[in-house]
Amino acid sequence: MGAHKGRPYSVGELSLPHTPAMDLRGKRILVMGLGVHGGGLGAARWLLRQGARVTVTDMASPEALAAPLAQLNSTAAQLGTSLRYTLGEHRTDDFTSSDLVVVNPAVRPDSPWLALCRQTGVPIETEMTLFFRVCPGPILGVTGTKGKTTTALMLAAMLREAFPDTVAAGNLRVSALEALETITAQTPVVLELSSFQLERLGEAGLSPRYSLITNLSGDHINWHGSMAAYARAKAQIFAHQGEDGVVVGSRESGVGSRGGAGQGRVIYYDATPGAETEARITADGRLVLGEETLAQVSDIRLPGAHSRANALAAAALARSFGVSPTQIATALRGFAGVEHRLELVRELDGVHYVNDTTATNPAAALAGLEAITTPIVLIAGGADKDLEFAELGRAIAQRVRALVLLEGSATARLTQAIADCKLQIVDCRLQTVGGPYGNFEQAILAARGMAEAGDTVLLSPGCASFGMFRNEFHRGEEFRRIVNGLGPGDDVRPTETETA
Repeated sequence: MGAHKGRPYSVGELSLPHTPAMDLRGKRILVMGLGVHGGGLGAARWLLRQGARVTVTDMASPEALAAPLAQLNSTAAQLGTSLRYTLGEHRTDDFTSSDLVVVNPAVRPDSPWLALCRQTGVPIETEMTLFFRVCPGPILGVTGTKGKTTTALMLAAMLREAFPDTVAAGNLRVSALEALETITAQTPVVLELSSFQLERLGEAGLSPRYSLITNLSGDHINWHGSMAAYARAKAQIFAHQGEDGVVVGSRESGVGSRGGAGQGRVIYYDATPGAETEARITADGRLVLGEETLAQVSDIRLPGAHSRANALAAAALARSFGVSPTQIATALRGFAGVEHRLELVRELDGVHYVNDTTATNPAAALAGLEAITTPIVLIAGGADKDLEFAELGRAIAQRVRALVLLEGSATARLTQAIADCKLQIVDCRLQTVGGPYGNFEQAILAARGMAEAGDTVLLSPGCASFGMFRNEFHRGEEFRRIVNGLGPGDDVRPTETETA
């Protein structure tokens, strides 16, 4: 098994031992939160296939949930089974009459409905805790404030050089439970894990045997309440490992202060030139672990110092799992990046349009600015997550030629942070092009109007997407659609009306 686990527990009729043998046939299971993006869809479909009696409850309306409901109904029809829905509300009886509640990670842990479950003795699980309990293969978990998706997929690419059936799932919009039928005891499983997922895994005493933390900086403070609570959630990726566990992380990520009885191997990494950690990049451009060369910096196709750090961390964990240096280098040479992360959408009239929509916090936007070497026309702003913008404001004032702002609850604070820094920078030439824009197409046209041949129009918002978009991926998809619809040579400089 790839997960380390606390002791089993049994509540009412349903026993949940930490073993692949979990009989859910006939059990009354409530899925709380199907989600407009299908966050509970994979769990619900898997539960139906296990023969469970499934009820789905969600505060959203049937109309809002039309797409995931259609997929779930299709699965039920194929299986010849039925399921129940409670939509637009939650009902007490649904919770108290269930043998088990499977909760979407987007449900807050302080939800009164979860409190009701605890009061009445109904077990609470998530898709990820169920997966950890039943997965027969070794699990490698990846988390961090920024870079976790790219690092997880880099790691999976390295593992596939040695283990072609490697599965990548988790917070990648891929259901881990629905991948189970392809997983054997020899199948490595790479999971990207969010702080929300890890918080629930920690409550269950579960950590992957192999884990990696890319970095740690402020994010989701509006959810967790404090930076300390956010860091504790991230630390659950290694907190319950046994003595055979391995964790890769920087000294700043908290991996040196492990809790619990088990003490596995800690591998520190640092891609800063001259670092003296076990995993490091040498002055002559080699990625090394101890004294062994794993790959060359020239093997990494992605731009930016953060990409080198991600590659180094992934290589260190892959090597610990038994992947050879030759296989690691081959994977890096073939890894072209991930959509929505510094993704080159197109070049038009000598201007590069880059989609970095998953930069939903200041630290990620900073990494995007550092990776681009040409003059930047930046599209930024959006919804607030109670984060600090001082450092990002300074980088924008120093590095960005023109700024296009999007409407959102965080935009005023970002604007003030930039204004404060502009006063401190001699000869600052930053221009703000109207806005903030509530119309995304007008914002992109404004950016195009300011861009010159040799520039990069960079969507790296530093803020969440909610309000204007369903999520950050919707924002990136709209950026692609609008940019790919632009014609060459058009005069798109904004008018006074557009910028008002």
